[in-house]
Amino acid sequence: MRRLLILGAALTSATTAAATDLPRFSNFTYEGRTQEQARALPGEYLNPILSGYYPDPSVTRVGDEYYLALSSFAHFPGLPIFRSKDLVNWTQIGNAIDRPGQLDFTGMGTSRAVFAPDISFHAGTFYIAGTCVDCGGNFVITAKDAAGPWSDPIWLPFEGIDPSIYWEGDRAYIVNNRAPAEPPRYEGHRAIWLQEFDWRAGKMVGESVQLVNGGVDITKQPVWIEGPHILRREGWYYLTAAEGGTSVNHSQVVLRSKALRGPYRPFAGNPILTQRDLDPARPHPVTSTGHAKLVQTQRGDWWATFLGVRPYESDYYNIGRETFLLPVTWKDGWPIILPKDKPVPFTAPRPNLPRQPQAATPTSGDFSYVDEFDGKKLGLAWIGIRTPKAPLYQLRAGELVLNSGTRLGDLSGAPGYVARRLQHHVATVATTVRFSPDKDGERAGLAAVQSDRNHLFFGVTRLGGRTSIALYTSDDGKEQLVASTPVASGTPVTLTIHADAGTMRVQYKVGGETKTLASDVDTRFLSTKVAGGFVGTLIGPYSWVAPSS
Repeated sequence: MRRLLILGAALTSATTAAATDLPRFSNFTYEGRTQEQARALPGEYLNPILSGYYPDPSVTRVGDEYYLALSSFAHFPGLPIFRSKDLVNWTQIGNAIDRPGQLDFTGMGTSRAVFAPDISFHAGTFYIAGTCVDCGGNFVITAKDAAGPWSDPIWLPFEGIDPSIYWEGDRAYIVNNRAPAEPPRYEGHRAIWLQEFDWRAGKMVGESVQLVNGGVDITKQPVWIEGPHILRREGWYYLTAAEGGTSVNHSQVVLRSKALRGPYRPFAGNPILTQRDLDPARPHPVTSTGHAKLVQTQRGDWWATFLGVRPYESDYYNIGRETFLLPVTWKDGWPIILPKDKPVPFTAPRPNLPRQPQAATPTSGDFSYVDEFDGKKLGLAWIGIRTPKAPLYQLRAGELVLNSGTRLGDLSGAPGYVARRLQHHVATVATTVRFSPDKDGERAGLAAVQSDRNHLFFGVTRLGGRTSIALYTSDDGKEQLVASTPVASGTPVTLTIHADAGTMRVQYKVGGETKTLASDVDTRFLSTKVAGGFVGTLIGPYSWVAPSS
């Protein structure tokens, strides 16, 4: 009788032997190429610094090391943490949400759950302030080592999103997006609030103060003021925040005050970062820039991390929002990330910091990697959808043995799915799978997933009682069989997906012969423009096996 194992806590390997008829994957290969094909000269770096779905970057410095925390929404493990010494070469060192007991994403769509973390450091402890939308609200977690383990959440008693901690001496203050202190005047009317946080007791104290109502100029009905951060420089408190929503009107603005609690006056030259005024038809645009955080190096220079996207046409992008880096120039007491009407550069002079080697798996430019599944557990970059409740996979004798869970699109649980971010619009992804489906509808292969309703499956299934290789697409929850062909059950099949912007070509190899199953498949349904939400496409091994009766 088939043994059904559901999902793996923290995506760790199970200790129980797998059933012999569960799907087995022998490798995973990825090769990606940037559309713009920029080349960094000696002394330069490439943007973005984190390619693909790595949005809402929050950066902090501890001594001569830098740390990044990124949004992950309902993907698990969540809140990836990266470390660098030069702000250019980054290595993932952990996931702050890596235990099912920390946060439960059951029932959450892929673009819900964990939004916009802020990472900071004080008195030997790292802090992340964040929001779990529909699963608890605002919280703080802590760790002695940024690699983890991170604590369970300390819940904060206020609504809104995007909390960040400002440290002044031994006192802490949380600034975040909340409803305004008046009936909203228009859709997207929000405000920025400040309140002291007793970090020793883990609770809010004192009065909440509204710092910004609406945005830079409420008479112009600015929308979605969010992602606030406070820093202090030369006697001024600077409040930076995103404004305009996370799409093409996204921007970064700044206000300042002589007192922490205001009043804050906006910079006359706002926004200090945006791409919304540039020609959308320009070649290889970077758009939707904002959600920046500033950091000062140990040498006194200022830099900003921020999100942006690289659409392939008319604001279509399948790979999500990415992390960019630019220097900050101070002019007349105000920070400027990028002058108006200037496009985000793909190459720029490197920070004046000791250069470090590129990570084993690069995060920028063209790169490739192979996972032979020969370790004891999957690497930190592998993630799934929603919080797992039980073991998800085994790594045995150089194979990934993937257990089953819910079907893709079923929010009641987590699918049998482990994946990596699609980090390039031009990419080739492949795996070799062995599977003998017993019932119609069972499947194992590669899934490219943007949301619970927009995804693609290419692999081995059973159709009308025959084992087949098939390609399915799901657009807004409507699944369609694109193409199929019979194959011998249990035969090793190498599956290859070639992505090129908004199209895909899928090939399979059986017995040494490679054939194309489908070409020019329109995959714009995997774009944010079509699927909506805030995430990028994941791609990786997927399995659904019917429960034994």
